[in-house]
Amino acid sequence: MYTPPLTNLKSILCLGCHSDDIEIGCGGTILKLLRACPEAQVHWVVLSGAGERADEARTSAERFLGDSSQHNIMIKDFRDRFFPQQAEEIKNFVHSVSSEVSPDIVFTHRLEDRHQDHRMVAELTWNAFRNHLIFEYEIPKYEGDLGQPNVFMPLDKELCDAKIDITYESFKSQQDKPWFTHDTFSSLLRIRGLECNSPSGYAEAFHSRKMVL
Repeated sequence: MYTPPLTNLKSILCLGCHSDDIEIGCGGTILKLLRACPEAQVHWVVLSGAGERADEARTSAERFLGDSSQHNIMIKDFRDRFFPQQAEEIKNFVHSVSSEVSPDIVFTHRLEDRHQDHRMVAELTWNAFRNHLIFEYEIPKYEGDLGQPNVFMPLDKELCDAKIDITYESFKSQQDKPWFTHDTFSSLLRIRGLECNSPSGYAEAFHSRKMVL
């Protein structure tokens, strides 16, 4: 299996609908990339965060980006679960980001995600970043819409533990939800690690529609 190196990254863009999406979807990968490329500038964009959720999102982002020498955290307050009704405003915002940032990698939601907000952000990502490498991450949920990813990032157990601990500790408002547990996050990391034969047994997984080598 060919493994292209992800080195000398200059810019990374992370797009997430809700305050914990980026952490759940690609938190371990971001930690790993920043250890390899600490000079990379990370643009961390959360589209729906207000009040306590916004505070949690910023605290979590700062912890995940601790190894980054430069980063930009943007927390917007578009209404959760009503993204289609705010389509024009959100599209304008995403395109404003694309006019200012030209990332080496974009992390975003998956096009087949059944959450309407997630799906819309995925569509806008492909619309605004047509000539960029895009990795779509996955969010486990009640709807059971996990797919068959084709890109894997093996992660050491240490990074997995850091991802899970920071995510769980940062989002106290979510800890009463039955799915928001260490076991949920660890289980998916373990399954994806199995699928890619990760040396540690753990990995995050993504969907890539188009990649130019």
